[in-house]
Amino acid sequence: MKILLLEDEYSLRISIEEFLSDLGYEVDGFMDGLEAYDAVYDKAYDLLLLDVNVPSLNGFELLKKLRQDDVKVPAIFLTSLTDMDDLKEGYKRGCCDYIRKPFDLEELELRIDQAIASHLHNDGSVIELSCDLIYDLKKSKLTHGDEEVILRKTEKDLLEVLIKNKNSIVSTQMFQDEVWGEYVEPATIRVQLNNLKKKLPQDVIQNRRGLGYIIER
Repeated sequence: MKILLLEDEYSLRISIEEFLSDLGYEVDGFMDGLEAYDAVYDKAYDLLLLDVNVPSLNGFELLKKLRQDDVKVPAIFLTSLTDMDDLKEGYKRGCCDYIRKPFDLEELELRIDQAIASHLHNDGSVIELSCDLIYDLKKSKLTHGDEEVILRKTEKDLLEVLIKNKNSIVSTQMFQDEVWGEYVEPATIRVQLNNLKKKLPQDVIQNRRGLGYIIER
């Protein structure tokens, strides 16, 4: 799971990053609203943690712009604002939760779990890829009929990128950015995709020569 954290208080940002990293999340921290806004379009995040009073573009306006762009990633505001009008403003902008500072990191963990679970449930966490082939996004579990198909972590990550972009072609560059986050040889990506394809019924993942890969349903 990838989390974008927008927080301009250095010590708090580092504390949150370290805490969430220890829980197994991949966290990208930003202190500038415009930089965070641009990052949303560079990487597929599963959750946004947004401070409100930050440089360039405040958290409220950032989320407003994302929702106008039809970006539906769940968002939690982290803020010292206590006025009820501010609370209403946060929900009006499209957040799913609102945590007042100061807060315990354990509370943040619970709120994140709830936000992600609610988002997956609302969007449909159980995906039918073909007849009798089901992938549960929440459990990261693939089943074919009554049998579980065992996937390696990289294979799961590749499959989830294809599912998130279902009916759209995914290029090797997109796989590189979302799965590895750094440069890897295109041949390595092709090998991993071929390993994944061998575990699935034929034609679930289709190759579009020179363009990329796609799951059509």
